[in-house]
Amino acid sequence: MHPSPDQSTGCCDEYALSRRQFLRTISAAAGAAATTSVFGSAVLQTSFGGPAAASTGGHVLVVLSLRGGADMLSVVVPHGDPGYYAARPTIAVPKGALLHPDAMFGLHPAMAPLADMWKAGRLAAVTAVGLPVPNRSHFDAMEQIEDADPGDGMRTGWINRMIGLNAATSVTEAIQMGSGMVPTALYGPQPALAVADVDQIALSGPTGRNRARALRQVWADTRGDLGDGAREALATARAFRGVAGHGYRPAPGASYPADDLGDALKEAARLIKADLGARAITLDYGSWDMHARLGTVDAGDADSMHMMVDGLAHGLKAFFADLGPAAGRVTLVTLTEFGRRVAENGSRGLDHGWGNTMLLAGAGVRGGRVHGRWPGLDAAHLNEGDLAVTTDYRSVLAEVLSTRFGTSTAKVFPGFTPERVGVMT
Repeated sequence: MHPSPDQSTGCCDEYALSRRQFLRTISAAAGAAATTSVFGSAVLQTSFGGPAAASTGGHVLVVLSLRGGADMLSVVVPHGDPGYYAARPTIAVPKGALLHPDAMFGLHPAMAPLADMWKAGRLAAVTAVGLPVPNRSHFDAMEQIEDADPGDGMRTGWINRMIGLNAATSVTEAIQMGSGMVPTALYGPQPALAVADVDQIALSGPTGRNRARALRQVWADTRGDLGDGAREALATARAFRGVAGHGYRPAPGASYPADDLGDALKEAARLIKADLGARAITLDYGSWDMHARLGTVDAGDADSMHMMVDGLAHGLKAFFADLGPAAGRVTLVTLTEFGRRVAENGSRGLDHGWGNTMLLAGAGVRGGRVHGRWPGLDAAHLNEGDLAVTTDYRSVLAEVLSTRFGTSTAKVFPGFTPERVGVMT
């Protein structure tokens, strides 16, 4: 069953409710603490763990979640499949408007800011990816994708498991700023830090040069979660001492859009360039839940696909320009909980679907092409009107982790045997 939209907002009730739950009620796992600040619809979380806190200059994984179930068939358009235009008589992207078209796929014209990255082989796509079994519930699908271990009842996120492979203990675990939240990907026994504005990372209370020393003495022997949290807060403030409060100016040529995603990406670039040992950074950008008024390449309201893709492309262009030489150690991956149905609905939107597309950008990416096995959009190959999944999304993530981090993916994705996708060098 495909949830019905709230026609006043173009968003289904289930997504609106699950997003409120996601933003308000998810807390840190036992033995961990986190802080999260929200840029409107964009959220930045930074997870530090293990030796990364002590070893600088390492690889960084950036996971950008397109919350709401993005219609990636509108971003990487299968123009070569006649079923695409037949299913979308009013909202299909015209073939003549596509960027870098090959025999089957082309990019939405709003991806123009990233055209140079695609041409240079630093941006790629993997099509027909997703969960192995359809799940068209926003909240449940988010949980499954970010947990990535369906056989385990412990509810530990895949990034938390990745961080946990290191023997050392993170020094940044328990700072809370603004709206506290830990997404499922970071949920678990390893500490995670989430912050929007690096300049606001500081100890509260009276000032003084001996304050931190005195606080360390007070909490040095306190046991339990409270003592652990206090010590980690002190360690985090100390780690950010040379960065926080000094302001930030992006590199020349990095023009971030004045929106939620632009703000979050700017802070992410700042953290990476500060070289504090971050290994994984997650960001949220939504909402993509376009049951109505998806729009065309020429027009649409403020929630249209064109405007969302435009914001995504401009934000990512600025992010990689800002990174400069540091871009050589950063790989970015997009995720969304599910794709949309192939056929447009009566509101010129798209209901919940299954298969979707992942974008990968930056270091180690075999770009300028679309990877994956295309199943086709004819009725015989659709799943209840949805694009079928031919590549488990964990295979893409596993390839990134194994090639860039040398990670044992069997421990990050227990019980799962990944197949080679070929998107990473």
